[in-house]
Amino acid sequence: MLERLNQAMEHIESHLDQQIDVAELARVALTSEYHFRRMFSALSGMPLSDYIRRRRLTVAGAEVLAADRTLLDVAIRYGYGSGEAFARAFRAMHGVGPGEARRTGAVLHSQPRMSFRLVVEGGSSMRYRIQDKDEFRVVGRKARVPLVHEGVNPAIADFVRGIGPETLERVTALSDQQPEGVVGVSDRIDPSRAEGTELDYYHGVVTRAEAPAGLDVLRVPAGTWAVFENTGPFPHALQYLWRDVFTQWFPSNPYRSRPGPEILRVRLSEDGKRADAELWVPVERTTA
Repeated sequence: MLERLNQAMEHIESHLDQQIDVAELARVALTSEYHFRRMFSALSGMPLSDYIRRRRLTVAGAEVLAADRTLLDVAIRYGYGSGEAFARAFRAMHGVGPGEARRTGAVLHSQPRMSFRLVVEGGSSMRYRIQDKDEFRVVGRKARVPLVHEGVNPAIADFVRGIGPETLERVTALSDQQPEGVVGVSDRIDPSRAEGTELDYYHGVVTRAEAPAGLDVLRVPAGTWAVFENTGPFPHALQYLWRDVFTQWFPSNPYRSRPGPEILRVRLSEDGKRADAELWVPVERTTA
């Protein structure tokens, strides 16, 4: 998998002055476009679109300083429809406009080329199982919240605190299958996985029951899930679990992620400092 990802990175480099089709990158990597975006953001720590933009502006910066082409020619070559649009993007990355950079020989910023390799950091194994599930519902309360990569998500914490005990009791009584009890469900996540992008968060249960009046419902079609277990400090161990799934487990196993909600079941210790977690990720088996 990592070899094919690196071939896709080479494809990006050879097409920086052309239109880059993410579907073509996914084809080179022998995976789906959805999974390619997810893998890239997990491995690199930035959205694919940001990396391509920064690489283009890095190469364009060298051409600006070389002064072999007009600034408009450089802008058009790297996909900008006008000199003004190029100047805005150039300044956002380099802190200086292209004209000033050419006149003064300014120091510019650089986005290095990326390549991926697997680093074995320890001998521990990930606990997981593969489980098929029939169609089910997530029933509870829903909010649109920003994505937070590190630490407690304040928007989710505030939302959960605002759910009354009577509502929570009604929701809990509907749980009739795994994962049991109240869970956190993330859906409609931005493909970039960039910090601050929004997602639908459900605080509810997995059930076959119809949603009572006043509650939100998410219908989830039948499919295959990879279920991961983890124990550690809250909330960092949970966030590291998601990272490890995409940076360690997927590259080493014949599965890829597929569109669908991610389900997290958490049981906190009495002092709230540690948690037992179960993460459900929708997957499909790869064909290559």
